[in-house]
Amino acid sequence: MRRITVVGAGNVGATCAQRLAEIELAREVVLVDVADGIPQGKALDQWESAPVEGFDSLLTGSTDYEAAEGSDLFIITAGVARKPGMSRDDLLKTNAGIVRSVSGEIRRVAPDSTVIVVSNPLDVMCHVAMTATGFPRERILGMAGVLDTARFRSFIALELDVSVEDIQALVLGGHGDTMVPLVSYTSVSGIPLGKLLSRDRIDRLIERTRKGGAEIVGYLKTGSAYYAPSSAVVQMAEAIAKDKNRILPCAAYLQGEYGEEGIFLGVPCKLGEGGLKDILEVELSESERVELAKSAESVRSTMAALE
Repeated sequence: MRRITVVGAGNVGATCAQRLAEIELAREVVLVDVADGIPQGKALDQWESAPVEGFDSLLTGSTDYEAAEGSDLFIITAGVARKPGMSRDDLLKTNAGIVRSVSGEIRRVAPDSTVIVVSNPLDVMCHVAMTATGFPRERILGMAGVLDTARFRSFIALELDVSVEDIQALVLGGHGDTMVPLVSYTSVSGIPLGKLLSRDRIDRLIERTRKGGAEIVGYLKTGSAYYAPSSAVVQMAEAIAKDKNRILPCAAYLQGEYGEEGIFLGVPCKLGEGGLKDILEVELSESERVELAKSAESVRSTMAALE
């Protein structure tokens, strides 16, 4: 790719920009933020790490979207971060206004771009971005499932004292307390998780996964997670930039898949050039279908609160 733009120079955005540059995913990585001096300073600091880290992707920062003109991919991280006691939904109206404004600028300077949304509440912010840009569903995606799945895998690795590389998992649904870790599709080197852990222990891991973001917010007090979220969004960006056809759980706009329509929800997606190539419908157990429907209803209620 020629240019990737990260909107929002906070912890998630800045870390994301650094990771993108270090793997040389684009010739130029642009960091855009409304706070003058912050994107310029962070981008310059990051660029000065290039001789040490050994990358040639140029990092630049700006408050002006003209610097992002013609970008192939945008990653929206702008918005208010969660504080202790806040749910993702508490951020709703403030972040909706920010994402709506950002999306309008994206449509103006790069009408053919693909967009990955990270701002919370994730599923609804994707809908805001799609409405404001007018882009087709293939070019608007949300980063949620990759992060949620990574958390689930990391907790399983701790529980079993095994490598995270040997754990395969899939987490669907909305990005929040109603997410749906699919135990039936979770294994350790092909061994079903249920063969290695009791149902009680699995349930505790699921609960910790659902509260994973809040657990970090509780520790940090004045911010939210950014290392794992930035890694997750860069994995999605790489799949798109390199046309890898990777199967990753992402928030996508559903048009009848999984019995849902008109909302963004975490589902298995094939990602490649141009964004979403396909949505894979996997067979769910009865309890998983019920939980996914509840998650979809939660997303709809949040959308209704915004409207």
